[in-house]
Amino acid sequence: MKEFIDFLLNNGNLTQPQIAYVESKATASVLLKDEHFWEIGKASKHVGFITEGVLRVYDYNHKGEEVTSYFIEENHLITDWENSDGSFIPVANLQAITDCKLVVFSKKDWIDISDNIACWNGIIQKIITKHKTEKLDRRSPLVSQDATERYLSFLHKYPNIVNRIPLSYVASYLGIRQQSLSRVRKSIR
Repeated sequence: MKEFIDFLLNNGNLTQPQIAYVESKATASVLLKDEHFWEIGKASKHVGFITEGVLRVYDYNHKGEEVTSYFIEENHLITDWENSDGSFIPVANLQAITDCKLVVFSKKDWIDISDNIACWNGIIQKIITKHKTEKLDRRSPLVSQDATERYLSFLHKYPNIVNRIPLSYVASYLGIRQQSLSRVRKSIR
């Protein structure tokens, strides 16, 4: 819980009673490797914060193959950015690719926090804006880069996860086949 409170305080100010109120609504949770935090077509019921582990967002291409869109690691808020205070139906899956520890809130409790802490929405919007910017910074250059540049960029932008996740997910994220990724990795050693 301390990680989440520190994360909030890095993005805004909360009083001790407000912090206690947020803590009273939170639940510590574990998401085991391969379990989903949300799935395509199933209403999302929670908002979360990752304190340990890595998740991936993925969906399927026209051939039915999994395509990894991005990774979410420690110190990230997991919410529907556009509708964080209500339920939404995900258009992508969010799956643990390592065992994860999370701080979780029901959507009802998340709304209660928003209704009772005046500065809450401002703090959350600041966090969401940072996350969106980070996501764009990580994805946008991949369009114009060759496979080697994409992999080197991945190593730079995700330095803490490359050895924690399967290479098949890295290849999918980079838009290349796993065999091509293996060649790229050998060529830069």
